[in-house]
Amino acid sequence: MASLSGLTQQISNRNSVVELPMTHRPQLHNSIKKSCRVGLGVMASENNTSTSELDLSVTVNGLKMPNPFVIGSGPPGTNLAVMRKAFDEGWGAVIAKTVSLDAAKVINVTPRYAKLRAGANGSTRGEIIGWENIELISDRPLETMLSEFKQLKKEYPDRILIASIMEEYDKAAWHELIDRVEQTGVDAIEINFSCPHGMPERKMGAAVGQDCALLEEVCGWINEKATVPVWAKMTPNITDITQPARVALRTGCEGVSAINTIMSVMGINLDTLRPEPCVEGYSTPGGYSSKAVHPIALAKVMSIAQMMRSEFGDKDCSLSGIGGVEAGGDAAEFILLGADTVQVCTGVMMHGYGIVKKLCSELKDFMKKHNFSSIDDFKGLSLEYFTTHTDLVKRQQEAIRQRKAIRKGLASDKDWTGDGFVQETESMVSN
Repeated sequence: MASLSGLTQQISNRNSVVELPMTHRPQLHNSIKKSCRVGLGVMASENNTSTSELDLSVTVNGLKMPNPFVIGSGPPGTNLAVMRKAFDEGWGAVIAKTVSLDAAKVINVTPRYAKLRAGANGSTRGEIIGWENIELISDRPLETMLSEFKQLKKEYPDRILIASIMEEYDKAAWHELIDRVEQTGVDAIEINFSCPHGMPERKMGAAVGQDCALLEEVCGWINEKATVPVWAKMTPNITDITQPARVALRTGCEGVSAINTIMSVMGINLDTLRPEPCVEGYSTPGGYSSKAVHPIALAKVMSIAQMMRSEFGDKDCSLSGIGGVEAGGDAAEFILLGADTVQVCTGVMMHGYGIVKKLCSELKDFMKKHNFSSIDDFKGLSLEYFTTHTDLVKRQQEAIRQRKAIRKGLASDKDWTGDGFVQETESMVSN
């Protein structure tokens, strides 16, 4: 994680920092129409929380959560039992595994995961830093998942449950899926526009998220039907992630989530010469996650946050950061870049649902260190320190000029010269 030890000192000593104008960013037209959907404001209370403790609670699109940590869509939200476990352990919210109308078309294979370890030649003893999956969306019948959503909201009425949905290029299908999902009482919907593998021929997942024209049309269908907040989950497998994020927000989505997994080939087995994960001797590119993607995710989230601040600053738009979160400091970085919430998926698969306690504790330690009392105190705080390379050059040149100016004047009487007497005198005159 990047060092933050000097951040507070720098902020408190702003007069010592060279400030130059930031690069101009264009504003969107004021006529952009934004939906006013908000959540019902249900709130989960943390047990044994005294008023003297730091406040980790967040309110996102009207949805109140006890902390910013959200189960990301995937295996950790695949059925009622595991989602119960997540709520019992104290997660701020749960996003269920992605569902579609026809689960019969979803057929998974095994093995479907592969790991990248630190150390020479991927030593089996090395720390896991990368994780690839070729897993598809939920293969359970939609009726079963909907029944479990309903049961979960009945058992945990004050907890935030978000449905993840994905459908083919069909307006009627999208409308039917949204209607059926909302009837279960879910608090919000995340749209999977970002799964990098599986069923692209059906115009699903990243096939939509990578095509802004298609995305705009599908978002239009979704937002004319949905009555709860909608988050659009972005794919990193694109040149400029701000383009689809902008489209999603302009067409009515309340928030964006970033990033989903990165298209990858985990590796080739040098004994068998076959790719991993290997299914009957063959494989297919899959989605890359875990610690190794964290820096890439930070860059994508930073770009989206800058765009949102510039173009949607007067709107109640939200940002959910995703990518390689295994420690409280990882989450702090996303929040410092403007994220409202932080999603964890692979981290739960590796460390279990109890990791949320560690995440909360470490995030509080970070807050205590910098005298922050709430998430809002530092959300987006680091965003202003990003600029262009040209601006960096100007800033450094100005800083050098100022440092040289400070060194002007004579240190002692022995430094006076006859030839430069007037200039030497002037160098010590107060302006």
